[in-house]
Amino acid sequence: MVTVLVLSGVGIAGVLILRRVRPDLYRMVVGGPVARVRVGWTYGSVMDACGLTVPPSRARIAVARALRREMPANRPPKLLRLRTTRTGLVARVRLQPGQDAFDVITAADRLRHAWRLHQVTVKELRSGVLELSMTGYDVLSRVHLPVRSERSALRVPVAMREDGGVHYRDFRKVPHSLVLGATESGKSVYQRGLVKELARQPVALVGIDCKQGVELAPLARRFTALADNPDTAADLLEALVAEMIERFQVIRTAQRISADTSDAEITSDIWGLPEKIRPIPIVVMVDEVAELLLVASASEKKRRERIITALIRLGQLARAAGIYLEVCGQRFGSELGDGATMLRAQLTGRVCHRVNDEASAKMAFGDISPEALGSVLSIAPEQPGTAVAADTSGGWARVRTPDTSLRDAVAACNRYAHLTPDVAALDAFRPVLPPLPGSTPPAVAPAPATA
Repeated sequence: MVTVLVLSGVGIAGVLILRRVRPDLYRMVVGGPVARVRVGWTYGSVMDACGLTVPPSRARIAVARALRREMPANRPPKLLRLRTTRTGLVARVRLQPGQDAFDVITAADRLRHAWRLHQVTVKELRSGVLELSMTGYDVLSRVHLPVRSERSALRVPVAMREDGGVHYRDFRKVPHSLVLGATESGKSVYQRGLVKELARQPVALVGIDCKQGVELAPLARRFTALADNPDTAADLLEALVAEMIERFQVIRTAQRISADTSDAEITSDIWGLPEKIRPIPIVVMVDEVAELLLVASASEKKRRERIITALIRLGQLARAAGIYLEVCGQRFGSELGDGATMLRAQLTGRVCHRVNDEASAKMAFGDISPEALGSVLSIAPEQPGTAVAADTSGGWARVRTPDTSLRDAVAACNRYAHLTPDVAALDAFRPVLPPLPGSTPPAVAPAPATA
């Protein structure tokens, strides 16, 4: 008997420790199955209590009267599927005639309380079919990205969404993005995590860090080009524009449209080219964009015009050439001068961390999703890494990035340094670094290739 009590106590203690240390595993092992039984058992009564039922059809009422049976009860949305996830439950329901998705969205908070869950998020999959994502705990309090995230070319996981899903940075769908955040808001951690994920992919990383490279220089072994001051950045951006134009010529030459050319071989971007001639994609990461666009004297205006012109051209045209922008800053708006608002219009993706004023949040979401402003302004300083992610479609979600230390990002860049591609147009900006500890230089220096 004593042994049974001891083992029971150890088991309960283990479950409580698991719940605190790894809530995602706890939900999969214990909390998820319990919540699934509770939701499935009380589904009909909860829907009725929340006003999400409709009266029975006239045919059913007529049959009940003809057979002198009890009148059928009101019908809730039909539960099509209920499955357990690492953060809670996901239910798929089909609405009854006369119901609307807005009815369920309005009742989401009542459903959360009725089922004793942390959050219920409603998403419309198609006409008449909704998906209810239910989280059993605060997913953003301690972020653990799933090990088996769906990575693919230029699509990497960067944060956890409030509804329990993974937020991906997909450069092919959202080619250019703007990332805003005040000091100590987690913006640099977001950038490090993105570099860490991209380091393992066949992509050229280009960095512009006008804080003398303190943010990106430690990661330079994985960077094809790096600029640490505005003068070098201006030359680097113009070199990228020249590379973009050259890639357009490659695409145009490879098109060769004729009557016998199949539709699959016709393309207007690099992704339709044969792999053997396809240029390597380039991701340009700009840290503290204000340092590029602000001028302190009349002599710097010419340099600023070169920079903003090159950025706008890349934002407008570079997607087809496989060149993508990730622009970061504490604030971004018209006060940065002519062309800043035009550049912002080209940045489809928006990620806004904690900011110091409402105007900064409006710079990110005022033109695409005003509803996200309140969520941004409610981010507390005690929640570094929390942000609101959106795009120009108007959809938005609250996300939080996992804690990625500078050491972790540097280790990843050093591990995949051999994947750093050479881009001839950017050779002049290749960072010069000492060899890694333990590596031996070649006995004979390689001779440059000659024609």
